[in-house]
Order: sequence, then C-alpha cells, then structure tokens
Amino acid sequence: MGAPTNTARPLATPTRAKLERLQALIRSLGSALIAYSGGVDSALVMAVAHHELGERALACIGVSPSYPAREMRAAIELAERIGAHYRLVTPNEIENDNYAANPANRCYFCKHELHTELTALARTEGWAAVLDGINADDAAHDDRPGIRAAREQGVRSPLLEAGITKAEVREIARALNLPVWDKPAMACLSSRVPTGTPITRELLAQIEAAEDALYDLGLRQFRVRHHGPIARIEVLPEDMPLVVEHHARLNTRLREVGYTFVTLDLAGFKSGSLSQAQRQAPLVGLNEIPINGARVRS
Repeated sequence: MGAPTNTARPLATPTRAKLERLQALIRSLGSALIAYSGGVDSALVMAVAHHELGERALACIGVSPSYPAREMRAAIELAERIGAHYRLVTPNEIENDNYAANPANRCYFCKHELHTELTALARTEGWAAVLDGINADDAAHDDRPGIRAAREQGVRSPLLEAGITKAEVREIARALNLPVWDKPAMACLSSRVPTGTPITRELLAQIEAAEDALYDLGLRQFRVRHHGPIARIEVLPEDMPLVVEHHARLNTRLREVGYTFVTLDLAGFKSGSLSQAQRQAPLVGLNEIPINGARVRS
C-alpha cells in the first residue's frame, strides 16, 4: 500500500522519504501490536500500521490508574475514527511493589509490566512484533528507564528506526489529518508525585480528579503536582489569567478531592519540573500563589 492520500498539506521531501521508510518498515513486519496511548507518537505508529497492515495491526491501550480515563476515551475515539483495531490491556503495574514504592526509576517497572504483557500476547497470538512510539529525539535519552525496559523486551521503535524526530512526527501527523498532531505530551499521573512518596490507587484518583478540573476549563497543557495537602498547579503563563479568573471554582473542586491548599506555580508549566525540583532543592512556597487565600510557607 502506498502513502495515504488524505494529506492536509504536502510534506517536505526529506520528511516524506522518512514516512515512506516508516511505511516500508512496518509493512515488512507482516503483523504488529502497537503500544498505543493516544499521544501523537504512538498515534502515528498506529495510523501507519493500520494503513499498511489492516487487521494485522492491533493497537493496545494500557488501562491503569496512572492513565487518566479522559485520555483512554480520547485514544479509543481516535482509533475508531480511523478504523484501527484496538484492545484494552491491563498491565497492573500498581500491584508491583517496586513501582508502588515510587523510586527514581519508577518508569522502568511501569514499562516492564506493559511490555511483558504485550510480548506475551504477541507470542500467544502470533503477532510478529511489538512496536512503541519512541522517536529519534528520544534516542538522546536512551538511558531512560522506560526505554531500557522496552529494549530488554525486544520492543521495536519504528519512528526511531526511520529517523523521524518529534517535529517530523507532528509534521507527518498533521499531513495525515491526525487530530492529535499538536497534542501536548502527557506523562502518567504518577509523575506528579515526589520520588519516594508511595503510589496508590487513591492518590492517583485524587490527582486525576484535580486535573479534570483544569481540563474542564478548556486547558490543554497543565499539571497538578502533589505535595501532600498541597496541590501545585502548573499551566502555561498565558493560561494563568484563566486559572485566576476561575480560582474559586478550582479551589472548591480541588478541596473536594482532598487538598487543603491549592496553589498556582508562577514559574509556569515545565515538563519534568518535579524531578528537577527534587534534584535542586526542597519544595519552597514563596514562588506560589495560594488560590484559596492561605499562605503556604516552606
């Protein structure tokens, strides 16, 4: 099968060549399971695999307490929209004591559980390969625990193998009319919790409910960082006026799910900021606005 024809705009020649390389690579596999979360990287792999392999491609969505229900619904909606076959799987990493202890390499145990289940499924049902959405930019971070877990399980990364960068992922996804082409990256809910704080189902449900309140405001890029009784909201600087405008509503909803103090981080959204803060210094309250009027002191 050739390149999809329903492109929104033409691709630059080098990028088109990489897309064709990706298509050929996936087509050569004959069949594949795709670790699919609904993010742009795995969505592109799913879409190309569906186009090249049809019913011999199966997108597998890992259902977990650390994966927001709204993300699962969006992933299912996209798969159904393009007609891709999908299945819900339950890696159940939350029952792994190593994961629940929330060490610095927590992601390793999460991905190990997921890829163990997918590779076992592939062996049992005769799928030729398990694919993930790691792209060429991620290769610079090959020491990431989650990437190491994938390598140990023999999971293949077709975007990386085709040399496709994150920017090119978005460019190709846009050309193929995938609505998630500009979707912000979405780390799992456990990433909102300081290393060493145990991960529980109840804690993840609390964080998910808190972030749902931000999502309901129409925000796309946000995090609620969990610091015991304190919810530290991170949004883009341009979205801060919206948060302040609805401060009473947000304060009520977040207090309803169990937070005592609701703060807005003036540094704004930054992926991995919690890990960075843990490396640099303990939590300091002077950089935060207490939305409910209570001053948070370090």
